[in-house]
Amino acid sequence: MKRGVLALLGYTAADVVCVGMGMGVPVFCILLGFPVGWLMVGHVTAEVSDIGTVLKKLLLLATVTAGVTLAGMAVIWGPCAAMLFDPDADLANFGIPPILYEPRASFIGWLVLMIVISPVLQLLMSLLGSHLALIRWARKRA
Repeated sequence: MKRGVLALLGYTAADVVCVGMGMGVPVFCILLGFPVGWLMVGHVTAEVSDIGTVLKKLLLLATVTAGVTLAGMAVIWGPCAAMLFDPDADLANFGIPPILYEPRASFIGWLVLMIVISPVLQLLMSLLGSHLALIRWARKRA
């Protein structure tokens, strides 16, 4: 197998473990973004030294990692969206925090937070880790 495919499979396994540790809430997935971003720099700079190409590849890889988390969150939380259309669903006792003080709005906010915002935060954390590692790489190179 190619090195990139093995890295993606390893990342996917680590992401699943992080989702499990957070019991479906991707807090640890977001935190995993930093070391993954840091390690991506070593992977990318081993192949390419042009800074523009390095930045493009880092953005692509960070997007792939966020996409893995997005897919996982869609699988976990997506079926719960059907409860929005069920008039008998007890959204108040679903177990999510009442972040908007109204059960239906809180439920919608929770789903958006889990499915959309969390992968974006992971993308940003991966980019933060990769840019800090890139600064270190550029200082060594200079």
